[in-house]
Amino acid sequence: MPLTFRHLTAPEFIDLAPALVDLYIAAMKYPVTIRDQRIAVWRRDAASSGFAAIAAYDGDQLAGIAYGFKGTRDKWWDLQLRRGLFRQQAMTPAMITVIRNYFEVAEVHVAPGLQCKGTGRQLMHRLLACTNEPYALLSTPEVPGEKNAAFGLYRSLGFLDVLRNFTYEGDSRPFAILGRKLPLT
Repeated sequence: MPLTFRHLTAPEFIDLAPALVDLYIAAMKYPVTIRDQRIAVWRRDAASSGFAAIAAYDGDQLAGIAYGFKGTRDKWWDLQLRRGLFRQQAMTPAMITVIRNYFEVAEVHVAPGLQCKGTGRQLMHRLLACTNEPYALLSTPEVPGEKNAAFGLYRSLGFLDVLRNFTYEGDSRPFAILGRKLPLT
């Protein structure tokens, strides 16, 4: 059976947040101890300006989720991005233009048994078609040689380096922040 995709309204997203976060935890192999905290964060995100969410279903089973919103200075991630750009002396005039007008791809996750089958690509295309912002930014954990499905997907969609080996406050893992001009082609 082919996958189906649904745009989720903010109230639908809020109602589905526990199941969406469960998929995220399974896809990322995170400890379940973060579940309640992530549900609260995801529910808060649904109130963000420009919020958009796409869910993928395999029959009646949740197969994937992607969501994001307009990047704004009042968001934690935007503050972290700006901190990183200043510290790495990457706050160029071109980057200032980007950070004033971007869509933050907050999360993209596919159920473990369905990864590497095009679901993430379809989620990204559908999600980024929902925004009028001229740029998209996202972050992903660094992996040696960019050898994972996430990097493969983002690179194939034309995402380029904005910051590398960036560490968020409170998280010692290095992340890559990637971006691209929209729309996707």
